[in-house]
Amino acid sequence: MQRAAQREQRDRRDQREGRAAGAPRLRRAVVCATALPVLLLTAAACSSSSDSGSDDASATASAAAPGGASASATASPSPTVRAAVYGKLPDACKVFAKKTLGDLVPKGEKSAKAGASSDVSTRASCSWNGLTNNGVKGSQYRWLNVSLLRFESDTARGAGEAQAREYYGKQVRDAQNVTDAQKTKSEPVSGAGDEATAVRYDLKKKEGAFKQQTVVARVENVVVTLDYNGAGLAGDKAPDADDLTKDAVRAAKEAVASVKSANGAGGGGSAAGSDASSPSGKASGEASGKASAPASGSTSPSATTAPSESASKSAR
Repeated sequence: MQRAAQREQRDRRDQREGRAAGAPRLRRAVVCATALPVLLLTAAACSSSSDSGSDDASATASAAAPGGASASATASPSPTVRAAVYGKLPDACKVFAKKTLGDLVPKGEKSAKAGASSDVSTRASCSWNGLTNNGVKGSQYRWLNVSLLRFESDTARGAGEAQAREYYGKQVRDAQNVTDAQKTKSEPVSGAGDEATAVRYDLKKKEGAFKQQTVVARVENVVVTLDYNGAGLAGDKAPDADDLTKDAVRAAKEAVASVKSANGAGGGGSAAGSDASSPSGKASGEASGKASAPASGSTSPSATTAPSESASKSAR
């Protein structure tokens, strides 16, 4: 009985101790069970953030990658230049009317001599000379030369018109700065292409006193340089400079008209590249539609020096 009572007491004690000992274990289990979902949620959030960062980095790398859509969208277009308006030149020995030649070079209209050229479509020239014998009073000498230079449009050198404008300025400056020239005078000329200048001066030579006239005119991508001089020889008086200038300007206008006529009313473009701009008032479609690349190895007018017919060669 006593042992039974002792055992019962022991069992009760063990039961109490068991409950007391089990409570902490239960609380720990509950805490662990509660902490586990939190850990899982935290891990999932970290994983999601990591994946998002990877996606953002991947998108950034893709956008910056060479050859991607962004790179190709900013690629530079191929360079183009305005098409040249005029694609050919007239026969330099036929740019003047017979009457004009008769007035400027008396008895010399049949003396035409074409200048040497490797390509008459880009460079051409012709000269005439005449001597009128006035007996004991002496004689009158006249010399006329016309040079035509056409510039092609080129992606390396630029538009033909711009090249012609630059060459036009050089020709005018050269005429204004001839060695030993006296009484040099320059004046603008209207009605001879897009721009024109007449330069005149006196030049003394052993044959006599020469009156030199140079008219430089530009029409689109072509430059016309006209040299005209006269002298009274063997005692004859020198010609009137004003009259020579008027004749030279009239001849230059005829030469410009011949250039236009040779290319038709709208011109015949022949150039490398084109753009939407309309060259000097011409329709852009017309000019760009007739543009063509220059032949490989061909001589470009801008790469060579145009024939200079200065006063030093005028005493012929």
